Amino acid sequence: MDTYTTTIAVASIVTAGITTGFGTMAPALSEGRAVSTALTSLAQQPDASTTITRTLFVGLAMIESTAIYCFVVSMILIFANPFWNHAIA
Repeated sequence: MDTYTTTIAVASIVTAGITTGFGTMAPALSEGRAVSTALTSLAQQPDASTTITRTLFVGLAMIESTAIYCFVVSMILIFANPFWNHAIA
């Protein structure tokens, strides 16, 4: 293995780790904040519980999709790296 392919391998693994790390920390913190705010809103406005919970679940799904996209990108970098074609050629 020459230095070019080693560099691509190291960069891919480090980028996948950073992507997974930040891609799971940020959505986890924002989901916690969203749930906390929703519970505060439910305590203040119990009559609007249907609207608040529906909006909360849609928001949580959107936030969670960010973590899933980061996971997909890191899996692509590890298992189906598009940069290997350039290294082999």
